[in-house]
Amino acid sequence: MKPLARHLEEAGISLGRLVSASGLDQKRVLAIVNGNYIPSPSQRERLASALGVAIDEISWGHAVPVQYMRGNGPQSGRPT
Repeated sequence: MKPLARHLEEAGISLGRLVSASGLDQKRVLAIVNGNYIPSPSQRERLASALGVAIDEISWGHAVPVQYMRGNGPQSGRPT
């Protein structure tokens, strides 16, 4: 299992090509590739299909710990 960014790199597919092939919004795809957004099951299916890999071959987790994202955690007055 590898992150989406690694699959793109190994396949030599650009972000623009992935956006076109998946039919998803560019901002959303960029956030998913960067590990800042976890896609829905249907988005996962569309991205995996665009890459020609199985859904379970891609790791879909956050690359950045959630407590360091804006608007979450003790710095915002909310517990994590």
